[in-house]
Amino acid sequence: MRKFLALSRSTHGVLDIAMPGFAALLWLGHFPSWPVLLVALLTALAGYTALYALNDLIGVEVDREKFAGAGPNPGYSVEASDLRYPIAQGKLSLRAGILWFTGWYLIALVGAWWLNPLLVAVVLAAPVLEALYCKLFKVSHWRVIVSGLVKSLGPVAAVLAVVPRPDPALLALMVAWLMAWEIGGQNVPADWNDVEEDRRVGARTIPLVFGERIAGTVVLIALLATLALGWFLPLASPLPLGLPFQLAMLAIGAVLLLIPGFRLFRSHEGRGAARLFDRASLYPLALLALVSGFVLWYWLHPAA
Repeated sequence: MRKFLALSRSTHGVLDIAMPGFAALLWLGHFPSWPVLLVALLTALAGYTALYALNDLIGVEVDREKFAGAGPNPGYSVEASDLRYPIAQGKLSLRAGILWFTGWYLIALVGAWWLNPLLVAVVLAAPVLEALYCKLFKVSHWRVIVSGLVKSLGPVAAVLAVVPRPDPALLALMVAWLMAWEIGGQNVPADWNDVEEDRRVGARTIPLVFGERIAGTVVLIALLATLALGWFLPLASPLPLGLPFQLAMLAIGAVLLLIPGFRLFRSHEGRGAARLFDRASLYPLALLALVSGFVLWYWLHPAA
């Protein structure tokens, strides 16, 4: 089982599930019914498990190229494991990986249909965008935009699960915020951490194409955009979240994103990129805890 969990990067996937939870509570303003909550959790778990597995299935040849050299970087704490890329390492068969992906993906499809048939379109789009992202690895650094779109699909699906007709403008705001977080806190730092291995296999990533100085600037701008766009997210909530929520969200962003991002911008060290990735991976969980606290407060104090 450890090999399958490594294939789906289970630690990272579980942390990522917090972001759809944050989005759903923000837009709904209260906790959903137990049936919806349980099905949504299962659907999110299945979707992220399948998608991370698909990433390794599509990129297996490139990963094998990395192992043919010195092997991939040990990684950041949320993904550091001797079992990373288990198919490329020959520790898991390709057939087993495909069956693992297929099973979880079917669960995600069924759960999406039960929650809101519109979600099926999101679930169908996810593997297409993920495949495009993987195929652009040696083609263009613009794959970073595709990565941002993929990361936004889970929270968008969560909103559609609880708010059938969300405001398109506010939904676009949330997507832009998610893309900025993914680019500045996840994608570029991950590519930076893996720059030596990626150079050996001819990858086209922002750190490789533009160098450390430009990559650091991209990271800092994206993280500043994350904090700025996040300031307006409470507009999507029916709750009067107001300044206390905005300041708390800003503080979380400063600690988990901006401070490590600024340190990376100044140092240009690969270890700094790994630290930023780790901190940014905790961002969804911190936001989920924050919005849960506010939702609980207004539930206990409805007249507030």
